[in-house]
Amino acid sequence: MSGPQPFVIGATGMVGGSIVRRLIAEGAQPVGLSRQARPPADGVRWVAGDLADLSCAPLPPLDVVFATAPVGRVADAVPVLAAAGMTRLVVFTSTSIETKWDTPDPEERAFIRDWGAGEARVIAACVAHNVGCTVLRPTLIYLEGRDGNVSRIAGLIRRFRFFPLMAGGEGLRQPVHADDLAAAAVAAAARPEAIGKTYNLPGGETLTYREMVGRIFDGLGLPRIIVPVPDWAWRIVLPVAVKVLPGLSATMATRMAKNMTFDAGPAAAELGFQPRGFRPQFRSL
Repeated sequence: MSGPQPFVIGATGMVGGSIVRRLIAEGAQPVGLSRQARPPADGVRWVAGDLADLSCAPLPPLDVVFATAPVGRVADAVPVLAAAGMTRLVVFTSTSIETKWDTPDPEERAFIRDWGAGEARVIAACVAHNVGCTVLRPTLIYLEGRDGNVSRIAGLIRRFRFFPLMAGGEGLRQPVHADDLAAAAVAAAARPEAIGKTYNLPGGETLTYREMVGRIFDGLGLPRIIVPVPDWAWRIVLPVAVKVLPGLSATMATRMAKNMTFDAGPAAAELGFQPRGFRPQFRSL
């Protein structure tokens, strides 16, 4: 194998796996990081190693690295990656750094603040090691059957055949498909003008939370049964609901009325970002 190949950290995940598939389709031979040894398969070669201790991993010669793993861990690994030849890093964080920075949930707030600190550290580490860095911040990521957001809602709808909304669910959302994020990452790595920049990556449609849920019903082939629940009722039923509905929380409920939207203009102009509309399909899963 001649020369460095694209290296993907998080290659078994939603976005990382999509990046691997796009690289292969473009004729590249990506290398993925895996905690367990894996044989080469479907055009990807694997390196066994732990991101927390990459100095022990048999890293190949590096150049371009894509990272979808927790950004703080990526920041800690920059010196080792740079020593192995990395000159370009495309790393993912989240628009939640903006939308949830002051969340009333103390555990969630600590997590988001740590995420933001990790983003700052990875940028600083790349500057210190002369690595060109691009940060990509997606909105609500989905990949049918894989994600913990849209697919979780789909699972609840399948189970109960209805979905409760706090009040009217008028907060705006821009769900973005994992494969569209992969396309943005591959494009960013190929564009020198993207170095040193942070891009927000929303989906191709801006929908109310209610309509987003309605589209999930459509993708399941089920009639839309959406039940508005007043605030006072949420407070009464929530202690019981969180025990039977994994992932439900008070903050999730209250955010149904909050707008979480971002401008795709810079990513469209500089990365050619053209995300699809929100039409998830769950019938075949």
